[in-house]
Parts: sequence; structure tokens; C-alpha cells
Amino acid sequence: MLPKLLAPAGNLDKLIMAVQYGADEVYFAGKSMGMRAGSKNFTKDDLKQGVEYCHKYGRKANITVNIIPHNDDLKGIEGYLKYLQKIGTDALIIADPGVVEIVKQTIPDMKIHLSTQANTTNYHTANFWYKQGVNRIVLARELTFEEIDTIIKNTPEDLEFETFVHGAMCISYSGRCLLSSFMTGRFSNKGDCAQSCRWKYNLVEEKRPGEYYPIEETKEGTFIMNSKDLCMIEHLQKFKELGIKALKIEGRNKSEYYTALTVRSYRNALDELNYPESERNTGYWKEELEKTSHRDFSYGFFFGNPYKDGQLYTHSSYIRTYDVVGIIRSYDKTSKIANVEQRNKFSEGDILECFGPKGKHFELKVKNLTDENNNEIDSAPHPQQTVKMHIEENVEPYYILRKKVEE
Repeated sequence: MLPKLLAPAGNLDKLIMAVQYGADEVYFAGKSMGMRAGSKNFTKDDLKQGVEYCHKYGRKANITVNIIPHNDDLKGIEGYLKYLQKIGTDALIIADPGVVEIVKQTIPDMKIHLSTQANTTNYHTANFWYKQGVNRIVLARELTFEEIDTIIKNTPEDLEFETFVHGAMCISYSGRCLLSSFMTGRFSNKGDCAQSCRWKYNLVEEKRPGEYYPIEETKEGTFIMNSKDLCMIEHLQKFKELGIKALKIEGRNKSEYYTALTVRSYRNALDELNYPESERNTGYWKEELEKTSHRDFSYGFFFGNPYKDGQLYTHSSYIRTYDVVGIIRSYDKTSKIANVEQRNKFSEGDILECFGPKGKHFELKVKNLTDENNNEIDSAPHPQQTVKMHIEENVEPYYILRKKVEE
């Protein structure tokens, strides 16, 4: 069987995109106890809606309760856990042993997925967590394929394993870092990392304050703790052969476009594992991933310690080659008119790319652009305004329009 595809969602709109573009499971968080404080996250009502939306389409909803909590963080947790069970949550993603214990005492039938924050790097640790009632372990990012194989072969068959295959990498063991809290007061282990590791740094000698030593790689500065992004779309067959249960995409703070495009690429590439190798489009899906906002890609630790090849030493900015300009909300197949929700400015005559969950993208030229009242307009400059435009190819709601960024 193919591994399940697990997608991130920082809000309901991203969750909908994850489901529409083919995720088998979606992970998201409430306003507390989750590891992405910078994300808007979900209110209690949003959590309920998110779980219901996943179940409507036969997908699973996994909710993160994976901060490293202090005593005050645990106040009211029992009531929160009972609510998550009540709304039908499929599994909780947890990092802390105390929280695992509270879950087993409060809602003993809930499935527990051990977070990558718990840093599981060997089979003895995996077996320990299995005995505590953990159903799935999200392995540490710092493991090779060989090490993962050894772990799987030395653990019970009904213990599931999940690995990250795409997204940002941390300079510390799967997020166990205090740099942000020391430098900014923002605690990474409570989901509020300032990514201090990616800042520019120079060396100053104690007795000569203000005098910078010339250690920079370029005139832009030196980035000594700046990891490349992970991208394993070319090696999905290996995860299948190892028996990995789920492949995880990082990025709850990323955009709807990122969610849609990464899920689309991995969904199609996974499904194509059932095709003869000559019929697979792996190269195309890799090129599509390069159209998201990203840093340079690497294979992480899967083939061994990447050392300097896993780091960016010249810059910390993202590579962005395309802007989303609109999301299709409806389409009339008779008139060939699409209602489009604008996300970035586009104009009559622009050449855009359009894609949906399946198949390759296609190009189109913007024509017959009108406002909601059918008045002709030259451009769509206002955020989230609804416009109408002619699209010859049949499209569906949630298809995305993008435009190449001018250099």
C-alpha cells in the first residue's frame, strides 16, 4: 500500500485546500498547545468544522498538542482533550510524556501520534513509546534510510511510523532549540520560534566592540545555522519499500498556494508509484515544487549527514518565482466564464498558469475580464475581489491561477 499523505493546515482555508488537493490526513492545532503560535490556528468552532470537513471527504483529522509544556500550560487540558474527542478527532500529535499520560487517563481510546519533537532516533525508544500506548511515531528528521529500516525491523508490526518528506529543516534536533528564547524571548518549544538561526551573523572580538571580523561568505554576510529545505519527492518509492505509514509535509504557516501545490505534487507522485517507471512524471512534480516559495532543496539526512550541503551560507531569503493571482470559485461550462477570487493583481492580456488537483498545469491568456456586475475592467487590483473571466478549458472550484514573477 502507498504511504498516507499528511498535510499541514494553519487555518480552515488551508485545510480545505489540503483536502481538495488530495491529502489523506490533515494536521492542525487549536489556539493552545500547538507548535505553530505564528499561525492563526483554529478556534474551538473551527476545530469542529475542520474535523467535519475532513470526515466529509473521508480524510483523517490529526490535532497537535505538541508543545513542551510548563505547569501553567497544562491548566484546563483535561477539558480541552475531552472536547477534541467529542468533535471526532482521529489522533493527537503529542511530544511530552506527561501529556501522553494525561491523554491515556482522560480519553484512553484516543490514538496518539508521537511528535517529531520527541526526537525518536532508535528502536529502543520506539519500543518504549509503544508500551506507553503510542500508535504512530513521527521519526526525528535526523535519520538515514538505513537507520529507519533498522527501527522498523525491530519494533512491533502494528506500530506505525511517519516521516517528514518536505519543508523547512531545523538546525537543532527536530526543534529542540533555545536560541530564539534567549535572543528574543520567544519560545520555540512552545511554538513561537523567531528563527534566530537564520539571521545574519558577524564575529566581534570582546575588546574591540564594533569591529567586525571579515568572515562572511559574500558581501551579504554569513549564515552559519541556516538549513536548506527538505524535498524527497524523487525518492518516494524508498519510503514505500520501507513500510512507512505516512509522509508528512511541513508548513502550517505557509500559504494556501503552498499547501495546494505541495499536496498536489506529492499526491500525484505517490499515485504514480503504481505506474511503470517510464510513465511517471517525477521530474515535472519536482519542478512544480520549485514554483512554491522555498529555500534551496536538499535530501536532509536520509542518505547520511549532509554536512555543508545541508546549509545555505549566502542568504536566508526564500526563492519565489510565481505569485498566486486568483482562486477559481465557480465555473459555467456553457459560457466558459469563471468566477475568480483575486489574490494578487492581474490584468487583461496577462499570461497565467492554471492548475487543479490532477494533471499538469496549462497556460491561458486573461480575456473578457469583468467585475461582479459584468462591467468590463482592465485589471483586478483589489485583494479578494471577485472578477469574471473567460477560460476555454474546463476548470473546477479551487483551481489556482498563478503568474510568473517578473525579474
